[in-house]
Amino acid sequence: MKIVLRQDYENLGKAGDIVNVKPGYARNFLFPRQIAYPAKPNYIRMLEEEARQKQQRKHKEKKAAEALAEELNKVSVTISVSVGEEDKLFGSVTSMDIAEALKKEGHDIDRKKIILEEPIKALGIYSVPVKVHPEVEAHIKVWVVKE
Repeated sequence: MKIVLRQDYENLGKAGDIVNVKPGYARNFLFPRQIAYPAKPNYIRMLEEEARQKQQRKHKEKKAAEALAEELNKVSVTISVSVGEEDKLFGSVTSMDIAEALKKEGHDIDRKKIILEEPIKALGIYSVPVKVHPEVEAHIKVWVVKE
């Protein structure tokens, strides 16, 4: 039985591929889980329409992410930390601290999107990358100053 896949599926293929499978597998597993449709012209057109809408949605999300990245590139955050002798920090500045400082500035960014190779352990000015979208990255300026 020929089917057209709605989504990528391991061992079968990618979304939009026309694959030949056993009728019972298609009828009892793939169709009820909406992983595939029968390979008929109306279903193929419906799948093309779904793909077009998905592409438009991705394009809108990317545009919104680019606008947010432009805004974040202009953001500068100051984090005050307590220091000891020779300006050594007690602890470190982590992505969670940066996320909280951004929240105070009015930008609600998830801490998991802030990319720190390792926590900041010295005073200074740092450019920290933020993964806004899988294809869009912004850089915020973080000032680490003593209290």
